[in-house]
Amino acid sequence: MNLRGRNKVNPNFNMSSMTDIVFLLLIFFMLTSTLVSPNALKLLLPNSKAKTLEKQTISVSIDKDIKYYIDAEQVDVENIEQLIMTAVRGTEEPAIILHADKSVDIEHVVKIMDIAYRNKYKIVLATKP
Repeated sequence: MNLRGRNKVNPNFNMSSMTDIVFLLLIFFMLTSTLVSPNALKLLLPNSKAKTLEKQTISVSIDKDIKYYIDAEQVDVENIEQLIMTAVRGTEEPAIILHADKSVDIEHVVKIMDIAYRNKYKIVLATKP
């Protein structure tokens, strides 16, 4: 009389479905990490613990060589006010995000802040968390 069961449990574990999930997660994180580049200029921002919830209308950047950029496009300092005004034209409550390298003198930062104050634009100084 044969008392052994017909159904034998296979002690091997199949990892193919687990590797599929790992590869899908890897592809997902690789694709989303390339999209997280709001500021293409390499600036050393000052540190801060404050968080801002301001909507960004335009981005004004000042690099360590005192070159001015509006949304990653280099502009002359003489006509930066006109370019800012044309960039925010037609926008309700325009806001400027100011990215200044931490080695930039304060007079260059104040110049952009003065333009925002004269035209009644909101301005936020970007920092590194």
